Amino acid sequence: MKEGRRVYGAEDDDPPGPQPGHEYVELVGGALDGQLLDVTSWAGEDREGGAMLITENGLHGPGGRADYEPRPGTPDKWDWQGDYP
Repeated sequence: MKEGRRVYGAEDDDPPGPQPGHEYVELVGGALDGQLLDVTSWAGEDREGGAMLITENGLHGPGGRADYEPRPGTPDKWDWQGDYP
């Protein structure tokens, strides 16, 4: 995992980039393209369902959600499926 990559949901006072001992997936496409999502505490079955992530930059503006689902055969990359209000 590349140092200095932006982690989705990180606060300004959090250490920058991915942290040792954490597991991340890369978000591919859409408003959150290139960001990392910390899935360290997610159970395997929770990861299979992907995530609807809040974003300010999607098609529906502030409070909209971006749908990301695991890429078949490459579970460390999640592909954008669309934006929702």
